[in-house]
Formats: sequence, C-alpha cells, structure tokens
Amino acid sequence: MKMNRLFIPLMVILVLASCKEKQEAILSEEVVETVKETFKFWTWITADASRTDSSYKEEFEKYHAHGITAVLINTEADPELLARLSPIALKAGLEVHAWMFTVNRPGDKIALQHPDWYQVSRSGKSCFDDRPYVDYYQWLSPSHPDARKHILSLVAGLAEVQEISSVHLDYIRYPDVYLPIGLLPKYNLKQETELPDFDFDYSDAAVEKFMQIHQKNPREMENPAIDMEWKNFRLNEIRSLVNEAYKVVHEKGKYLTAAVFPYPEMADHMVRQRWDKRDIEDVLPMKYNNFYEEEVYWVGYATKQGVTDLQAKDVELHTGLYVPEMSAEDLKTAIQLAHDNGAKGVSFFDGPAITEEQLQVIKAKSEAFQP
Repeated sequence: MKMNRLFIPLMVILVLASCKEKQEAILSEEVVETVKETFKFWTWITADASRTDSSYKEEFEKYHAHGITAVLINTEADPELLARLSPIALKAGLEVHAWMFTVNRPGDKIALQHPDWYQVSRSGKSCFDDRPYVDYYQWLSPSHPDARKHILSLVAGLAEVQEISSVHLDYIRYPDVYLPIGLLPKYNLKQETELPDFDFDYSDAAVEKFMQIHQKNPREMENPAIDMEWKNFRLNEIRSLVNEAYKVVHEKGKYLTAAVFPYPEMADHMVRQRWDKRDIEDVLPMKYNNFYEEEVYWVGYATKQGVTDLQAKDVELHTGLYVPEMSAEDLKTAIQLAHDNGAKGVSFFDGPAITEEQLQVIKAKSEAFQP
C-alpha cells in the first residue's frame, strides 16, 4: 500500500537512526490509513546558488499561499545546495523533491573526463562533442557500467539530504528520435522515419552488450528501426537504470518520482521510454499540448491514457503543464481536465513563469479540490 507523500518529510526526520527503520517507515500501513487523499499541486524550479535565502523564502511562501504544496528543485545534482534550500521550502509548507537530469548530463565535470561514457548516433556522432538539436544534449550511455555507476552515485547523494521526499528523475530516456511536431520548424526538420543523426545508442558499450545477448550487430542492420530486440534492449536499459535508482532511494528512506513524456505509447515511439513498466511511485508526464500543436482538451485525453496504462501498478500520475503558453482560462481548463481524467495532481513548468493571474487560478482550484 502506498504512503501519502505529505507525511514523508516528517517521517524522514523521525527515522534517521538507521536505514532499516527508514525502510520500515516507507512500508508503514498505519501512516497510509490515517491520511485523506488530496489533489496535489507541484512546480519545478531551477536553483541559483547566488540567490539569497530570503529571496527563496519569499518565493516558496508565494507558492504555498497560492495552493502549491510541492516543489521540485533542480540543483544540478548538488546535494549541498539542495540541503541549503530544502529546510527553507519545508518551513514554507512545501514538500521538497530533488529534481535531477539523469541520462542527459550537460556539462557534467566528471563525465566529461570519459568520452566513452556518451551515447553515439547511428551516423557515428557522439554526444560528447556532437550534440543533437541543442548544445545541452549530452547523453550518457546507460549501457556503460561506469556511466551508470556515476548516475546512481548522484541519485544516492541527493537521497542523503534529510528534508527531501523523493529524488525526481528527468531525462530517463534516449535523445528524441522524433521531436514534438510543434518544435520541428524551429530546427528546420522533417522527421517521418528514424533518421540516423537522431537514432541512439550505437556506442561501443551498448553495441557490445546487445551482441552478447542477441548475437547480432545493430550497426550492420539494414533497417534497425524494425528490429524489436534492438528497440527492447534500449527500453530495458533505461528501465533497469530506473529500477536500480528505486532501490538506492528506498534504502535511504526516500521514494522515486519522474518527469516523463505524455503517455507510455507516445513516449515509446518518440524517445524509447516506456514509463508504465518501471519501479517508481509517482510520474509527472509533461502533457505540454502546445508542443504537439494540440488544443487544451488534449490534456484530458493524454491524462486518461496514462492513468489507464497504470491501472495494474501502484503508481500515481500527476499531469505536467507548460504554463508560459497558456492563458489563465486554459490553465483552469487543463487543471480540471487532469482532475476529471484521473490524475492525482498537476505540476507547473516552471515556478518563476507562473503569472499572477495563473496563481489565482491555481489557488482557486487548490481550494476547490481539497477534502
């Protein structure tokens, strides 16, 4: 049975004595049965170490005053900065979640010392120095054992921070095989098939591992897009990485959340991400309708699809919304659609972009949905 997330920061403080006690607390049914279910409001933010504590206090209090109850903080996997900000957010009434870039590790000083850790495209270009789409796409290979150990060490470091509820994995996938249709004009691209420059991972580590299992070389395939073993190999590499991260955070008394693509079938097609088949507690699918040239009502469809796919698993879905291109009225509609189609909450990308008018919508909806 799943624990209500609102109780985890307090629980973590109470069970610091040993890892065993932390694990027992995660499984405590007594806590679960005393908590009412609520519709949760989250926001993502990226931290800036140069900002003052008082400025963060003001920001966190603003979120809480308008009905937001959880903040996902990107510190570029820096546990010291996270440890500094987490008590401020917690005191302001917010759950704290450690948001980290996982497989995509732009500017990672340790990883950059190891060019062989990076994914390689079918056209032979390494993310180490030839990045697809944008300069911050520097993707590590989940098949390289040392790259995987490095990622998991970052997960463990964040999970050590006392006040957080979860480690929140982002970019737990491969680079985009297909971009959202609304972004294609920006890159002057037409993607009707899997193009070699955007088909990853043909690194030595991945190819050698695949060949040990299947005795065939993906670099020699005439049409690797239709080889199901090659596709499933990559899906399973990400799946196993997430499942290992799940064990790491649970050993430290935390739980695992993730930002993912809109719904599993779509994620599978676009980025080799099948998030309904992983060990995880909460997923926050980014149902950014304008990226796909869809109307706001698509948020309801995509939410329902994800909820349906998760029926056999004890996983909560919280719909992610992209606020910069949404009117306050559309935001109101999207929140309602997420609620009505089975989501357990909504998250907003990102906190600083939420307008005053949108904050008032969030506050009203938060008050309306609470028990």
